[in-house]
Amino acid sequence: MASMETLTAFLGWCTLINMGMLMFASLVLMYARAPISKIHGSMFKLDDRDLSRAYFQYLAQYKILIFVFNLMPYLALRIMA
Repeated sequence: MASMETLTAFLGWCTLINMGMLMFASLVLMYARAPISKIHGSMFKLDDRDLSRAYFQYLAQYKILIFVFNLMPYLALRIMA
């Protein structure tokens, strides 16, 4: 079984990596939206409005998952230590 310090470090790195991925995805969608929308629109037969909604929903749900499964357990372990 992992020690509390190991688990805390693991969750801290998971949070950092996932937040980096979220930032990267957000920046890519901000600055390369046209080519990405063209590819996804043709792949899934969606118009720009539906793609915008799907992108926003993806980023929002990913952020919530990071908070719930990485950041909050990390903070709880830091408080306990």
